[in-house]
Amino acid sequence: MSQENLLSSLKNLVSTGASIAQTRLELISTDVQIARSKFISLLVMIVFTLFFLFFGLVMLALLIVIYSWETDRILALTLLTSGFLAVGVILAAVILQSLRTMPKLFEATISELQKDREELSK
Repeated sequence: MSQENLLSSLKNLVSTGASIAQTRLELISTDVQIARSKFISLLVMIVFTLFFLFFGLVMLALLIVIYSWETDRILALTLLTSGFLAVGVILAAVILQSLRTMPKLFEATISELQKDREELSK
C-alpha cells in the first residue's frame, strides 16, 4: 500500500512538472509569435515610411535647386546637403537609443520561470 501511494505521488509530481513545462513552453511560443508579428509589421511600416520620405525629400530638394538655379544653386545644394546629413545623424542617434532601451525578449517568460524556481526552492 505504501509503494502504491509513493508511485501515485511520484506520478502526480511528474504530471505536475510536465504541466508546468507545457505551460511555460506555450508562454514562450506566444511571446515569440507576438514579437515576430510586431517586428514584421514594424519593418513593413519602416520600409514604406522611408520610401515615401525619401521620395518626398528628393522632390523637395529638386524643387529648391530648380527654384534657385539662377541665383544661388551652390548655396541651396550646400544647405540641403547639410540639412539631410543633420537629420540623418539625429535619426541614427534616436534609433541607437531606442535599441538600447528596447525591452528584453521573453521578459514575461523569464519572470514566470523565476517565480517557479523560487517556489520550487522553498
